[in-house]
Amino acid sequence: MEREKELAKLVNVLRRTSRMALQSEWTGGSTDAAEFCREQYNRVLARLIELDPSISTVFEPLPAETSLTVVAMACRQLAAYFEDEVGTPRGFGKAYGFRFDPHMFKEFWEKSAREIEDLGEFIRESIEEWARQKKKKPNEPEEPKKSA
Repeated sequence: MEREKELAKLVNVLRRTSRMALQSEWTGGSTDAAEFCREQYNRVLARLIELDPSISTVFEPLPAETSLTVVAMACRQLAAYFEDEVGTPRGFGKAYGFRFDPHMFKEFWEKSAREIEDLGEFIRESIEEWARQKKKKPNEPEEPKKSA
């Protein structure tokens, strides 16, 4: 595989590993998730060192006790190192193989921004409860809800 294509693929893996690590941290991920993400980072780093040995002076493998947050940060930093070669992540315009019209999006946003803001507020208010429910054991009784 040519170097540029392989770099792009490895940087994509780093970006996705970072997202997975943060998502797992937020939802109370287990130690095997941390181990998997850390090992994935270390494997990608090893391959990148093969392609560009000079990065070994800046980046090093993560130790076994590394938290998911630190793994996410390390993935983002390593991906950022190669952004000038592979480009920044795709943003608006193309996602998962389809394109959309930015003018249509602007019109949608102008009409629906308040509803989206309300949705964001609902999510922020509910995330703690969702995480608590996710972490709750199956046979554990529910705590009584606090009235406001």
